[in-house]
Amino acid sequence: MNLDRLKINGGAVLKGNVTINGAKNSALVLMAASILGSEEIILDNIPRLADVEIMVDVLRSLGARVHFVTDHQLLIDPRHIANSVAPYELVTKMRASFFVLGPLVGKLGHAKVSLPGGCAIGSRPVDLHLKGLEAMGAEITLEHGDVIAEAAHLRGADVYLNFPSVGATENIMMAATLADGVTTIRNAAQEPEIIDLANFLISIGARIKGAGNDTIVIEGVQKLDTPSRYSVMPDRIEAGTFMIAAAMTRGDITLEKCPIESLRALISKMTEAGVHFDALDQETLRVRGGSRILARDARTMPHPGFPTDIQAQYAAMMSMAEGTSLLTETVFENRFMYVDELQRMGAQIRIEGNTAIIKGQPMLSGAPVIATDLRAAAALVLAGLVADGETLVANLCYLDRGYEAFEHKLAALGARICRIAVKAEKKEEVLLTM
Repeated sequence: MNLDRLKINGGAVLKGNVTINGAKNSALVLMAASILGSEEIILDNIPRLADVEIMVDVLRSLGARVHFVTDHQLLIDPRHIANSVAPYELVTKMRASFFVLGPLVGKLGHAKVSLPGGCAIGSRPVDLHLKGLEAMGAEITLEHGDVIAEAAHLRGADVYLNFPSVGATENIMMAATLADGVTTIRNAAQEPEIIDLANFLISIGARIKGAGNDTIVIEGVQKLDTPSRYSVMPDRIEAGTFMIAAAMTRGDITLEKCPIESLRALISKMTEAGVHFDALDQETLRVRGGSRILARDARTMPHPGFPTDIQAQYAAMMSMAEGTSLLTETVFENRFMYVDELQRMGAQIRIEGNTAIIKGQPMLSGAPVIATDLRAAAALVLAGLVADGETLVANLCYLDRGYEAFEHKLAALGARICRIAVKAEKKEEVLLTM
């Protein structure tokens, strides 16, 4: 159990450059997709996160040979994968482990994967994943908390998703690459990570058209045997988090390796709120906070709408805006669990159904707070950056799952932040400020 805490003394104006890491939500799926390959695969721009380490362990448990060549370059050799059972103790730690289901049944004809764990932000059922695999001929059974999928060989199918689920789109797309015939996914998710997965699969020999649109067509092939070296896309949620940090601290931050095009909805909403943006080139974005932040409503939607993974961070920004804003969550349930902790810092937020009503306050106050999930952890850190006094953020296991060296990056921009490392009964402050 990670007992570390972040100690933040608010009030610093953040300035400087920050490089955005590879996208967690893409890296994990690409790692799962490597199961389908028949040759060595090198993935560049892999973020060093707790979730990535778990996925490395999952792949090794299946028989893959996996090691880091450099800090952010991962070599995966899937040629020795023979085990089709993903260990319970790993899958329950992280939802993304469930993404091995489609590749395993597609390649080996059998898969046994425990129902997933991870951040507690609603039920997020896997029904759509299973519906798609069943349409392709897999026999699905649920047994003692495990999903068992069997198919002598998957066949192409026409799959309609009742909701454009990112995970279901990805799992079905991966399974379809080795199926007999053509698979069409309708009402597919359109997130940038879907495009990244499709491009990776194409790089190892898959035939896929339409990724990024609501209809994706996959023509199955016999084998995915093209050696590949592929670079993971930059993390749009990490980029969005630093954009909000610049706005809240009235700072001036230049984001390098920033996926600007995938952030248009957030940039538009923040521009309305008084934040200034300058695209210096296709992957470099300067973000300057204004003299004030204006309250602006937002509603989470599947891409290209406002991303649910930036909702908590946006709420932190709105908690210090001028006026009252409505923040509506339409993608996941139970995603306002961070509100109680922001209220401890002086935020005035009321929940009505799936909407948070946020009355902006001129100042937040530092307080001890506990993160309830990954993005909530980021939101509490952001609030701490502008709060009066000291903020202590606990439950950093969530933050470490999704942000690489987050406190180091913030410190380099001028934040007064340090990690209090707790080992057994010893407490050590790891100072990051200069």
